[in-house]
Amino acid sequence: MSKNQWLAEYPEGYTHDLDIPNISLADFLKDSAKQFPEKKAVRFYDYTLSYQELYQSAVVFAAALQKKGVQKGDRVAIMLPNCPQYVISYYGILLAGGIVTQVNPMLVERELQYLLRDSGSESIILLDALYPKLKSVQDKTNIQNVITVSLQQEFSPPEPDSSFKQFLSNPDPVFTPVNIDPKNDIAVLQYTGGTTGRSKGAMLTHRNLVSNVIQTFEFFKNDFVPGAEICLSVIPFFHVFGMTSCMNLSIYAGNTILLLPRFDIEEVLSTIKTEQPTVFPGVPTMYVALTNHPKAEEYGINSIRTCNSGSAPMPVELLKEFERKTSSKILEGYGLSEASPTTHCNPPFADRKPGTVGIGFPGTEYKVVDVATGTEEVETNQLGELIIRGPQVMKGYWNNLEETATTLRDGWLYTGDIAKVDEKGYVSIVDRKKDMIIASGYNIYPRDIEEVLYEHPAVQEAVVIGIPDSYRGETVKAYIVLKEGKSAKEEEIITFCKERLSPYKVPKVIEYRKELPKTNVGKILRRALREEVKK
Repeated sequence: MSKNQWLAEYPEGYTHDLDIPNISLADFLKDSAKQFPEKKAVRFYDYTLSYQELYQSAVVFAAALQKKGVQKGDRVAIMLPNCPQYVISYYGILLAGGIVTQVNPMLVERELQYLLRDSGSESIILLDALYPKLKSVQDKTNIQNVITVSLQQEFSPPEPDSSFKQFLSNPDPVFTPVNIDPKNDIAVLQYTGGTTGRSKGAMLTHRNLVSNVIQTFEFFKNDFVPGAEICLSVIPFFHVFGMTSCMNLSIYAGNTILLLPRFDIEEVLSTIKTEQPTVFPGVPTMYVALTNHPKAEEYGINSIRTCNSGSAPMPVELLKEFERKTSSKILEGYGLSEASPTTHCNPPFADRKPGTVGIGFPGTEYKVVDVATGTEEVETNQLGELIIRGPQVMKGYWNNLEETATTLRDGWLYTGDIAKVDEKGYVSIVDRKKDMIIASGYNIYPRDIEEVLYEHPAVQEAVVIGIPDSYRGETVKAYIVLKEGKSAKEEEIITFCKERLSPYKVPKVIEYRKELPKTNVGKILRRALREEVKK
């Protein structure tokens, strides 16, 4: 294909060669507090924070961290749903020079223990209901400082508990500004899976994250009014898509972050009706629920002008139906944790091509190379591995030189996704080189589940694949061969998994077999099982 042909899709007035300022991510909040001091930065039910209040809270939080001994480069974990305390903690950690370690609140004990040990986190901010989970593994981690957050009555208007209040109640906070090198200093450890099945921390620098926000803003600048938008933020901020597209982008632009801690369709609809958000980043399962709700149009969902969909493929028919009901437009994009995350999107300023993930973001280069060597660029509309280069691409994996060398080669990020590029540069993701399953926007790695299945005393062999699901996009199916003379009902296997895995990883379908398809060297053929499902 011709080099960078997608640049022709950018109209006059758009800049592809962005000048990324040499600033820290926390400078976004500092600047917006100066420009929009009284503007609502965060709204969480009846609780609001202006930009000035949010910045002051983050500074006090940073001072409290420093008083606890947190220094530049120290990892501080956040294990919270979307709430004001999340935003305060996140920017407070950055101001103190710390590295935010993102922790999914749904992790079970052994997953939590691994992530905390691997990151070397010594401090954690977590929901009080999750404290027993932490307590059970704390002595096997480096955690010394625990700050709990209480959200009363299952996420009704928040009252931080005494721990969080106490942390912010220092009568004379002394904050010492920290010198940040944006190009080299890590802002966030974003954990993701890998070819080995072991979760890895993508090291996202301040420059990586600043770049992706500015790239996003440039891409959507004619559909986005700084200081005037309300972003419905249901995607969890511990997910890289929610972190950048909802939280960091809104703070950069001085817009209001409308927080919800979980996706409940009735609550989302009532929030839309009362608050009239204008921007709604989401995953396909959220749009499925809204589209299929019998009274969705009665809730004023046409206030939403722009929806950028990510984390999983968007069915074309769903896209059309949602847009018919809302009069908004869904712009499907593509990204990955290692790229902060967004690299591609269907443009608001040019042709949208449903079924593709659009063209490259400003400042982003990409090409499709042969799968065998990863060195030869393939022809237009031919399949290969998508590789990407740009300022949003991670520094590498935390304490994992081997995986870093595999994924980052000569400045290019090897995505592991099989794709093709058409004549105009629009990318279609065709398959995954890795075996990752994406269910409701969550990345699920089969090996995590298979290891648990193999722990069951009745299981001889097990393999896991993703199968199509009309709501979740994909769901988890396990194929099991039982040991001779052993038995285990489907409910027993599922219960066993529930005790050892996060809820979204638990298999929803179990199929027993006498044998599994294998290569001539005995490797289980996962691909053969996927082909059976397609038939």
